[in-house]
Amino acid sequence: MEPSIFFFLLISIFIDVTLSLTPDGLSLLSLKSAVEQPSDGSAFSDWLDTDDTPCRWTGISCMNVTGFPDPRVVGIALSGKNLRGYIPSELGTLVYLRRLNLHSNNFHGSIPSQLFNATSLHSIFLYGNNLSGSLPPSICNLPRLQNLDLSNNSLSGSLQAEYLKNCKQLQRLILARNRFSGEIPAGIWSDMENLIQLDLSSNEFTGSVPEDFGELKSLSGTLNLSYNHLSGKIPKSLGDLPVTVSFDLRNNNLSGEIPQTGSFSNQGPTAFLNNPLLCGFPLQKTCKNPGQSSPGNPNSGPGSENGTRKGLSPGLIILISVADAAGVAFIGLVVVYIYWKRKDNSNGCSCTGKRKFGGNEKLHLCQLCSCACINGGFGNEDSEQGDPEKAERGKGEGDLVAIDKGFTFELDELLRASAYVLGKSGLGIVYKVVLGNGIPVAVRRLGEGGDQRYKEFAAEVQAIGRVKHPNVVKLRAYYWAPDEKLLISDFISHGSLASALRGRNGQSSSSLSWTTRLKIAKGTARGLAYLHECSPRKFVHGDIKPSNILLDNESQAYISDFGLNKLITITGNNPSSGGFMGGALPYLKSVPTERSNNYRAPEARVPGNKPTQKWDVYSFGVVLLELLTGKSPELSPTTSTSVEVPDLVRWVRKGFEDENPLSDMVDPLLLQEVHAKKEVLAAFHVALACTETDPEVRPRMKTVSENLERVGT
Repeated sequence: MEPSIFFFLLISIFIDVTLSLTPDGLSLLSLKSAVEQPSDGSAFSDWLDTDDTPCRWTGISCMNVTGFPDPRVVGIALSGKNLRGYIPSELGTLVYLRRLNLHSNNFHGSIPSQLFNATSLHSIFLYGNNLSGSLPPSICNLPRLQNLDLSNNSLSGSLQAEYLKNCKQLQRLILARNRFSGEIPAGIWSDMENLIQLDLSSNEFTGSVPEDFGELKSLSGTLNLSYNHLSGKIPKSLGDLPVTVSFDLRNNNLSGEIPQTGSFSNQGPTAFLNNPLLCGFPLQKTCKNPGQSSPGNPNSGPGSENGTRKGLSPGLIILISVADAAGVAFIGLVVVYIYWKRKDNSNGCSCTGKRKFGGNEKLHLCQLCSCACINGGFGNEDSEQGDPEKAERGKGEGDLVAIDKGFTFELDELLRASAYVLGKSGLGIVYKVVLGNGIPVAVRRLGEGGDQRYKEFAAEVQAIGRVKHPNVVKLRAYYWAPDEKLLISDFISHGSLASALRGRNGQSSSSLSWTTRLKIAKGTARGLAYLHECSPRKFVHGDIKPSNILLDNESQAYISDFGLNKLITITGNNPSSGGFMGGALPYLKSVPTERSNNYRAPEARVPGNKPTQKWDVYSFGVVLLELLTGKSPELSPTTSTSVEVPDLVRWVRKGFEDENPLSDMVDPLLLQEVHAKKEVLAAFHVALACTETDPEVRPRMKTVSENLERVGT
C-alpha cells in the first residue's frame, strides 16, 4: 500500500473515533486532562475517548433533552477522589449541566469565570479544596443558582454587592473558612427571599453586621458570622428573623448591649462569646447604666431631677420602714407554722419495727399514719433527704426509698414477684417485675460498689426522680444496700424504638407509618428538650439511641437511661449474682458485647471530652435519620435483615449534595404515603442541622423540638 493512502486511512480512523464522542464528552475530557492522574487511575478509568457517550462514565449523570438525539450531561459528581489539578474553563460549555460536585479534593487555582456560562447550573459544591483568587463577578449570572458552597478553600477579596444582588434564587450561601475580607455588603439580603442557610464564618470580614440580615425570612438553622472582625452594635433587626434561627456571632469585636427582642430571646450565651465589649443577657456581664450616679456627681442619680431633689421625704421613709417590719413579721409566722406542722406530722408516724434486709423478721408497717415505715417499706421524699441517721444506716443496711409518694409497695412484694430479664448494657441488668397487684415495673440492677458513697448516690437518684415529663421514663423508687443497688421505674409496654424499627433478634419488623415515626420523633425531641432546659440539673443524656427510646401501646416515646452515668461511677457496672436480691432476680451470665455506638457525635468519640448537650443533639439527629431512611448506622449481627450504613450522616448529606431523588434515601415503606413528601423533606433538614460536624453550629434541642412541631401542622 502506498504511504499516502495509509496516512489518509489513519487520519480517517482518528477523525471517526473522535467525532463519535458527543460534544459534552469532549468537554469532560478537558477535566480529565486537567487532573494529575492518581497512581491507580481509578477516578477516570472508564473515561475513554473511544466511547460514543459519556453517560456511562463514573460520576457523570445524563438526561434526555427535547430536540437533541443524544442525552446531555446534567451532573458531575467526583467528590472525595483525591483529585489534584485545576478546574478547566471548558466545563462552561456544558449548557445543560445542573450540578457540579467536586468537593473534598485538591483542586487549586482560581474558579474560571467561563464556568458560569453553563447557565443551567443550580448547585455548585467546591468546598474542601485549595482554590484561590476572588469570587468571579459573573457568579450570579446563573439564573437558577440555588446552592453555592465554596467553604474550606483559600479564596480572598471582598464580596461586592453588584456580584450578589442578582442571586435572588439562592437557598444556601456557604463561604466559611476562606480569606474573604472587607465589609459584608448591605442592601441586598432583602431580595434573597429563598435563602435558607448563610455561613460566612472564619473569614476576615470587617465593619458592621448588615441591618437587612433581619429580612431573611426563610432562614433556618444557624446564621453563622463567627470568627471574623465584625464591629459595632448587633442590629435589633436580627430579632425579626424566624424564632428557630440560632445566631453564631462568636469571636468578633461586637460591642454594646445585646438586644432582647424577637429571636434574641432564644439564644444562649455561646452565640455571643469572645466579644469583649458585648454585655447584657444571656452573657454573665451586665451593662453599665449611663443614668447611674457617679462618685463625682452625687446629684446625677436616677432619683434626681436637674440636681434639685435631695432624697426621699421623712414620711415616705417611715412608711417604707413600717412595711418592711410587717413583711418580716409575716414571714416569721409562716416559718413557725410550717415548723410545728412538720413536727406534728413526724410525731404521728413512729415506726418501731426494725429489720435488716435479708433477716427473717416480719415487716411492720405504721397503721396509724399515712406514711410508710422507712425501715421496711418506702420512705417519703422529705424523710429521705436530710436525715443523717438514715444516711448512716444506709451504709450497713438496705433501704427501699420511694421517690414518688403516690407509688408504694413493700419489699416483700418485690421479692415474691415474677422477674424476667429484659437485657443488659453498660448501665446494668434490667428486669421486668410484675408486682402482686398486677402492676409491672422495670428494675435496673447496678453494680455492687460504692459502699461508702450512699449520700452521693441518694442525691443523684433524687435529682433523677425530680424529672417529670410525659416523654421521660419516671423513676419511682430505689433500693440501697452495700452489696445491692436497684432502681425501680415505670415499665413501658411495647419495647424500644430499636425493636420497632429492626425487629427483635434481627428479624424484620412490622412497618411504622410516617405519622407514627413523626409522633415518635416529636415526643423524643420534647423529652430531650425538657432534660436540657428544664430538669433540675439540665441533664446531658449522653447515650441517645433507639434502644434508649421506649414506646407504649400508642407509640408514645419515652426517653430512658438518663442520668445514670454518674451512678455507674459510684456503683460500677458489673452486678454480681449474689446480694440480698440474688435469689429473687435471675442473673444474666452471658451477654453479647454491645455494638459500636455510631449515634455518638464526632467529639464524643474523643477520650477525655466532657459530655455536652450538643452531643445529644447530634445523636437525636442520627436517630431521626434512621426513622426517615430505615437504615441503621450500627453494625448489626449478620442475621439482621436491616440495611446498615455505618456513616449514615455522610451518606444522606452526599445524597442531598448530588441531588439524588428523595426516593433513593427515604425508607421504601414511606413511599406509599405520597402526602408526606413535604413533611419528610422538612424532617431531613432538621436532622441534617442536628448532625453538623461543628457542635456550636448545631441548634439547641428546644429549637429542634419547635421545628419538628411545625412539621405536619
